[in-house]
Amino acid sequence: MSLGYSRRLYELNQRAPSILLGVRLGRVCIKHDVPVTEVAEEMGVSRQTVYNWFVGTTNPRPWLVAAIASYINSFE
Repeated sequence: MSLGYSRRLYELNQRAPSILLGVRLGRVCIKHDVPVTEVAEEMGVSRQTVYNWFVGTTNPRPWLVAAIASYINSFE
């Protein structure tokens, strides 16, 4: 069960460029209330890494791009 996302994270995600894969992942996860811990476990990274992707601070490593794209597509 997710406790939801903070207003600050939501706002940072909305301001970040949607061309970034991690930002798009964040929008999907926020919309569907997917916990960051679930994404982190699925991708084999830390929760902080996922938060950084969501706000566009860092980009996912190239070897994770296909897995993230597939994860996003599973919600569409």
